[in-house]
Amino acid sequence: MKQLPMLDLRLQYEYMKNDIDAALKKCLDHQKWILGPEVKELEDKIAAYLGVKHCIGASSGTESLVMSLRALSISLTGREFFDGTDEIITTPFTFTATGDTILRAGATPVFIDVDPDTYNIDVRKVRQYLTSPQKGKVVGIVPVHLYGQSCDMDEVMRLAGEFNLFVVEDVAQAFGGSWKGRKLGSIGDFGSFSFFPAKNLGGFGDGGIISTNNDQTAELVRMLLKHGGKDKYNVDHVGYNGRLDTLQAAILLAKFKYIEEFNERRGRVAGQYDNGLKGLDGIVTPRTLPDAQHVYHQYTLRCTRGDRDEFQKRLKDKGVSTMVYYPYPLHKMKVFGNGRSKTFGSLANAEKASESVFSLPIEPLQSAEDTAYVIECVKGLVS
Repeated sequence: MKQLPMLDLRLQYEYMKNDIDAALKKCLDHQKWILGPEVKELEDKIAAYLGVKHCIGASSGTESLVMSLRALSISLTGREFFDGTDEIITTPFTFTATGDTILRAGATPVFIDVDPDTYNIDVRKVRQYLTSPQKGKVVGIVPVHLYGQSCDMDEVMRLAGEFNLFVVEDVAQAFGGSWKGRKLGSIGDFGSFSFFPAKNLGGFGDGGIISTNNDQTAELVRMLLKHGGKDKYNVDHVGYNGRLDTLQAAILLAKFKYIEEFNERRGRVAGQYDNGLKGLDGIVTPRTLPDAQHVYHQYTLRCTRGDRDEFQKRLKDKGVSTMVYYPYPLHKMKVFGNGRSKTFGSLANAEKASESVFSLPIEPLQSAEDTAYVIECVKGLVS
């Protein structure tokens, strides 16, 4: 029986083996493992690709978010951390790190429901909160470009300007995506990226990068990731050991040359899924916004009838792997209870999504034949 994994990293390695092996050998030759030359080279190349002044490598996407928020607290308030009266708006339908990093930066996350079609934060409801009596001292927004598709960044930035808020884009799942031709991570005050191995641009371990056009906050981030100071023996701020490893930077440089090709391949797989699955009773295919370049980190379906878990089990029996991103909305998690977070209005769309969505394999090197097999398996379960 055919077996289709969600992602085949070995297949990707074989495809770019010569580039990766050469990059690793270069590191073995120079032995500069901490902030070696590959880190600066990667930062410069990604900054040029995104069209921003600064990119700063980090140890993970999570730490990228934390240090972005910390730099904003220091620059905007003069305090090392935000406090509990500072509110940062985000979505409850995302990975834990998005909300957790707001807590780690000292602020209170405010969870606002998602659009039921794109699963990104509903900007209309953000406006409703910002004009409601329940609004506290909101200082910023962290929009998440979920599954590889941009939020409505026109409206996000309009709200930020109108209410004097910062914007930190969570681009962990959307490297290479864009909104109206602008690369994601170049629109807000900061962009935060993850290089977790499964991402569109992934390393051989954890890693991340922070993008910004602001000289002052870029300098603060560079201090924070090296224990909080320009001189690690005489520091200014509560910092982190948050550097990007030279080895990961080298691997990412080798893989970076393939990012446009691989994102285009993901789009072709998604297009084949769309053509084969749209209009079927019992499932809903992804909706793509006309102004967004979707890079399909995930291809996510929604079950509209029947049991999602049973659907997954039956696909597994046919050799088709699936995953649920995400089975628990953040506001239902213990870590965000006990007054650590706020919610606004109903979060029914996020709750429904957590109970009904699942993602299909969308490996960039996935063959048309394998994609057709997945389509036939899904059709066989809903027809």
